[in-house]
Amino acid sequence: MFVLVVVTASLALTALLYDQSGRGTAVGNTRTLDLDSLFRDTQEGVAPGGDRQEMQQQEEVEHSSSCSLRRVMQTDDIIRKRFNFSVPVFQWASSFNQSEWERLHDIAPPYGWHGMPYEDVRSAVALLSGVSSERSDPHQCVTCAVIGNGGILQGSKQGSAIDSHHYVFRLNGAITKGFEEDVGSKTSFYGFTTNSMKNSLRAYRKEGFTKTPQNPELKYIFIPAELRDYVLLKAAIQGTTVPSGKDTGDRPSQYFGNRLSAEKFRMLHPDFITYVVKRFLKSRQLKSKYGHLYMPSTGALMLFTALHTCDQVSAYGFITRNYDDFSEHYYDSEKRALQFFANHDLKMEARLWEILHLHGVMTLYQRH
Repeated sequence: MFVLVVVTASLALTALLYDQSGRGTAVGNTRTLDLDSLFRDTQEGVAPGGDRQEMQQQEEVEHSSSCSLRRVMQTDDIIRKRFNFSVPVFQWASSFNQSEWERLHDIAPPYGWHGMPYEDVRSAVALLSGVSSERSDPHQCVTCAVIGNGGILQGSKQGSAIDSHHYVFRLNGAITKGFEEDVGSKTSFYGFTTNSMKNSLRAYRKEGFTKTPQNPELKYIFIPAELRDYVLLKAAIQGTTVPSGKDTGDRPSQYFGNRLSAEKFRMLHPDFITYVVKRFLKSRQLKSKYGHLYMPSTGALMLFTALHTCDQVSAYGFITRNYDDFSEHYYDSEKRALQFFANHDLKMEARLWEILHLHGVMTLYQRH
């Protein structure tokens, strides 16, 4: 389905499925919601990452599916100058070499590999290899739903609509049992950092998140936030316990099931995360004393992954301008206020989701 580094969207989702080389008014006035104004508000932010082709203007991309985001770009100058489908979404064995190491080894994760031993990175990425294949019907409109865990989904009865998509992305504390009517039961991709996954298993155990999603077809998408993500990825593919670091002794099977192989796993490319920040989420928080902690939320990265690998994308359970009306999570037994932390800029993300919705890039589930 899409080749991730460029060309047609008829190859990108295959790279996912098969291996291959202010509060209530935070969003602002709808009439002024556009990407340029969003970036004027944040121009002081110092974006991380290296300079590379990801910041070049993309070439026009022909796409056989009339429902694709690439078609939207042909008539929307604002969208066309922000999206660049030539940026690699995932890391593969073929994407790692000495020059790449030298380019990224002085840049802090998740935008690079600073502080990580060369062999730990190389040996993990070397396992991510394979071939791509085209889908049988290149004219098919591939639909994807990305499910955040926001309380806006509580009582929404969106489960059937969510499951009707070809592929469903979930993340972190993705509880479905008992909430199928609102959030569906289908899971095609599960996105996480090792830290967010383990924190979710601890924090939401009482709510029912006792294990990560597991099924034979499901793929796991690592976000490379720190060294432990590379170490766990390697251990999972090789079928060994985690040999070192914070997770020493962990058995990957407890998180991902027993039938593990390289084809079950993906890992986002540092350049893709850099691109998302530079083009869309260059927050003022980058200039704060907590700037070294900042990165897009797990939900944001999964949503951008879908936008670069699917034809049509729907976002459910993401922050909206009236987030105060809802609990933090759809599985909360009592209403809890949404918490904001220094490592993400959820209010900026809320503005961005509404902008992309208004420009026809994706469909954002909202309630009033």
